Amino acid sequence: MPVTDVHHDTDARTLTITADFAAPAERVWEVYADPRQLERVWGPPTYPATFVDHELAPGGRMNYFMTSPEGAKYYGYWTITEVDGPRGFTFDDGFARDETFAPNTDLPVSVNVYTFTETDGGTQATYVSTFATAEALQQVLAMGVVEGASSAINQIDDLLAS
Repeated sequence: MPVTDVHHDTDARTLTITADFAAPAERVWEVYADPRQLERVWGPPTYPATFVDHELAPGGRMNYFMTSPEGAKYYGYWTITEVDGPRGFTFDDGFARDETFAPNTDLPVSVNVYTFTETDGGTQATYVSTFATAEALQQVLAMGVVEGASSAINQIDDLLAS
């Protein structure tokens, strides 16, 4: 499995996931740059994602929904703040109320920095999410973000191999 470390720091309000992939950074970058590839790995395996909008550029917006096994849809969005492909990108990640992708202000927004660093054997990906408060971090931890994100990231290996 690619995920090698998961760490949350309540004082720093961060969740950090580290993963190692046997592919160059450019190939890992392509997973995020191509909405059809990203759909195959964003969200847990039983909650496939559909990206309705995908603009991986500063100021861009990426709107998506995940569909549960029962057919319920869960909406989210990314607002892209920085792009340094293929080394990484930064974005605000929020929950949306419905298919309009209006922010759900009852749930936290996180600032995310995804970094892809070449290693001798491939690429180390570091995913850092920072929350406004320790309570916001605790809220998403209670919602199962570690398990969901880890299972989503672990799907990337199969995609890279195909």
